[in-house]
Amino acid sequence: MALSIATYSVPQLRQRLYLLLLLGASLALSVVLIVFRVFLVHKITFVFLLWNLFLALIPFGLSTMLGLSAGRLKARVLLPVGVVWLLFFPNAPYILTDLFHLEPRAGVPYWYDLALILSCAWNGLMLGYASLTDMQQLVTRRLGWAAGWGFATVALLLSSFGVYLGRYLRFNSWDILTNPASLFYDIVSRLLHPASHRGTWGVTLLYGVFLLLGYATVRLLGRMDEVPEEA
Repeated sequence: MALSIATYSVPQLRQRLYLLLLLGASLALSVVLIVFRVFLVHKITFVFLLWNLFLALIPFGLSTMLGLSAGRLKARVLLPVGVVWLLFFPNAPYILTDLFHLEPRAGVPYWYDLALILSCAWNGLMLGYASLTDMQQLVTRRLGWAAGWGFATVALLLSSFGVYLGRYLRFNSWDILTNPASLFYDIVSRLLHPASHRGTWGVTLLYGVFLLLGYATVRLLGRMDEVPEEA
């Protein structure tokens, strides 16, 4: 896949670099907190969060490559890569639900574990929002502002459904290839019998609205410095 930076201006490339540096520093903090905890108590209780952070990085990496090469890629390439992005995208906000693992444990202050999990959850959320921003901009450039926000809304709602599938039914993104029958059955049964699965739609809608409001807030905050001051 040939990459082209023609779609990004110099200020945009500088902004991308700053974002990568900030995300890298934040991810490094999470890694340090996890590794230090292992050395402190000689237990790997939260090492699984490193894998979750890696999974959250996949959609960000895909959206970054798509953004850099958008000037050269055609729809027949964008579509399958976009589908792969959507399959992995729920892994980013999924880390928020790792707060379920927070409980007092011997040898480590409660506040330390809280900071550790919050750090990972924050990184997952920011990686997800940064990735969604890239994808929304791609859609907006091709189809317009309304389509861009429609895409972002649908992506966040689908990711919330994906979070439910991962947290409560224990499916993974790759189960669409390794365990498609069970995944298809559980999804279809919830679509055909929503009244029998109220928890599914409660989690999907509530989590989706929360993620959408957070995403809209972050996008608005990022544009506040673009508003010209009145004389």
